[in-house]
Amino acid sequence: MQHLTTEIAVIGAGVIGLAVAEALLAEGHEVTLIDPAPPGMGASYGNAGTIADYAVMPVGTPDVLRNLPSLLFDKDSPLAIRRAALASLAPWLLRFARQSLPAAAARNAAAIAALVADACPRWEELASRIGGAQILQRRGCLYIYETAQGFQAAQADIAFRKTIGISAEMISPQALAAMEPALPDVAGGATFFPKAVFLSDPGQMVQLLAEHVLAQATFVQAAATELHRNAGGVQIRGAGFQLQARKVVIAAGAHSRALARAAGDRVPLDTERGYHLEWDMPTPRLSRPTCPTSRGFYLCPMQGRLRVAGTVELGGLTAPPSPHRLKKLAEGARAIFPDLGAPDRSWMGFRPSMPDSLPVIGPSAAGAEVIHAYGHGHIGLTLAPITASIVSDLVAGRPSAIDISAYRATRF
Repeated sequence: MQHLTTEIAVIGAGVIGLAVAEALLAEGHEVTLIDPAPPGMGASYGNAGTIADYAVMPVGTPDVLRNLPSLLFDKDSPLAIRRAALASLAPWLLRFARQSLPAAAARNAAAIAALVADACPRWEELASRIGGAQILQRRGCLYIYETAQGFQAAQADIAFRKTIGISAEMISPQALAAMEPALPDVAGGATFFPKAVFLSDPGQMVQLLAEHVLAQATFVQAAATELHRNAGGVQIRGAGFQLQARKVVIAAGAHSRALARAAGDRVPLDTERGYHLEWDMPTPRLSRPTCPTSRGFYLCPMQGRLRVAGTVELGGLTAPPSPHRLKKLAEGARAIFPDLGAPDRSWMGFRPSMPDSLPVIGPSAAGAEVIHAYGHGHIGLTLAPITASIVSDLVAGRPSAIDISAYRATRF
């Protein structure tokens, strides 16, 4: 049994935990990272690579609420549920339905917008510090509409995003063809988000971040299973180790709920299972991430490969990957690029999902020696630097640049 001490323990070595550790180390703190997996794996590796400053809409909206039964129980839907998980998910789904009502959805969108506002410049600063500037691509992002009806239906959504500061241009099918000539002709057109950036290799970027952090921090490769407050701060236990820390940051993504409860906070966190497929190719056909909105996935031009990432499956942490979801992802990709053969690899990972699509960031209700930093859903990569900044402010006792009351653990 290892007996360790540290000033600040960060539980979770995904992109959120690593960014938090990087920010704390920069301010001179002693940091120990704890994770059962090597740093930077999981959703931090398998995402779409988008720094999505435009992604202000929560998953739950009035449109989704109207179609929720058909979405959840259609196995081909971009938003689906594993039926075996329905009973355990029922309380989460009821909260999700309430958060999809018009006033709640608008409030949640504004709270997301406050977090993503500076996402791109913050990532540029972080990438520069860790030697990853060449991985950042400043070419924007596209939503494409395969029908004229889809283009027309998107007008209200894009108009709303503009009211909360998002730069967006609705473009014709001809303008889309000029931007991305490899795409098939579409009848609807697209929305172009010009300020968005993306990572040509998110796994490589997170590895650079991990190397930067681990040159200064201690890493314990084990699962943290117990958390207890005591006179010296917090004691963390797991297989083969015991760690005493002055403060603890819970940044374990989809695995954070039990730790939050041990800290004294009941948080309605559940799990979205995300998928991707990859096709190796010297030139990945597109110059920027492109989302066929009706299909619910992104076509992502990665270094030496095309990644097709997305869909939402509610189904917990233990079930194996769904062959059907992977099959539908491949079929969707071939609807855009019919000549794609068999994918070279597949992946499934876990997103930490809150009913209101807002992360949990802030001190524990039972005491500020525990700080929450998880629940970022689809935009964990995007929000890593701002989350790290907020946690650093909390540790230092400084006021945050934004009001974090909307993200408190006790909001439900």
